Amino acid sequence: MTTDKVARTWFSDEKVFTVQTPTNTQNDRVYAAISAKCDVPPERLLKGRKHFSPSVIVSVAVSKRGKTSLVFVQPGAKISSTYYCDHVLEGNSLIRDIRRLSGNHFIFQQDGAPAHRSRQTVAFLNMKVPEFIEPNNWPSNSPDLNPVDYSIWGALQQLVYRQKIRDLDHLKEVLTSCWEQISQDLIDKAIDQWLRRISLVIWDRG
Repeated sequence: MTTDKVARTWFSDEKVFTVQTPTNTQNDRVYAAISAKCDVPPERLLKGRKHFSPSVIVSVAVSKRGKTSLVFVQPGAKISSTYYCDHVLEGNSLIRDIRRLSGNHFIFQQDGAPAHRSRQTVAFLNMKVPEFIEPNNWPSNSPDLNPVDYSIWGALQQLVYRQKIRDLDHLKEVLTSCWEQISQDLIDKAIDQWLRRISLVIWDRG
């Protein structure tokens, strides 16, 4: 792939972010010299918490020409081919932002998730984008070949989890704010590694 094509390529990916809580449940225990829980004043009892932290799935795309807005997957939604095409790519989502920043002169790249590789998604992309890297030209499991995966998500996580997240709505607010802080310089440096990483995979016959 030429340098010009790399500059025109948009890399996309999804990730789960959670409302993080302490994982060591031993720290939640209070030991007291009592015979029954009812002997402890109610105001001194610890409140129970959910075993699983609330989470949200986020989708983005980045390129040398900018970054899309965050796309939040609806709570409880399964990312099937239909959902991925209709709600992540189509409408007020990734492709709209990519066209706003690149016009109709771009290459779309995604990872090998089942919803991305399906016939429905491939047919959708054939109709909706000028060019994309087809699944048969891409490893099925390739986190080391996606700049979003090997660089951008980590940078975003560091920004998000510097603060205590209260609940799911707060998490979305923090994600949106922190995403705005991800610089184009960081994105460019991540994409600059891409050709070298691909070359190493080809050399290793991966």
